[in-house]
Amino acid sequence: MARYGDIKKILKAHNMRITDGRVDILSFFVSQDRALTLRDIQKEFKNADRVTLYRTLGAFEKNGILHSIPLDGTQMAYGLNDNSHGQANHNCDHIHFKCDECGIVQCLDQPIPKVTLPGYQIKQVNLVMSGVCNSCIA
Repeated sequence: MARYGDIKKILKAHNMRITDGRVDILSFFVSQDRALTLRDIQKEFKNADRVTLYRTLGAFEKNGILHSIPLDGTQMAYGLNDNSHGQANHNCDHIHFKCDECGIVQCLDQPIPKVTLPGYQIKQVNLVMSGVCNSCIA
């Protein structure tokens, strides 16, 4: 897990109040090498209230710490932004990959190609690719 001081700096840089719950959840995200679903977070924080978790994730997203990744149906994953220094308008237009075998969702360092649609104003682009990850292939 990340150091408490580092987590506090991230929260402060994003003008967020520092609470034990936020520190714990953000530490968990920082310690992971992938995007997390609510189910992943609930497994880690078994005694946490679901509504509190949703509110924390929403606050992190609103303040630019996380970005949401729409998955199949109503499921959502959350990826840690690479802007731990306080950019509120982080651009998360990159490709995401969901493994069909293990279910892991990863943010890939691969930008989504620029698409323009005459007569439309595009505000957000999401691209989730699925298949089998390197770990499951091996």
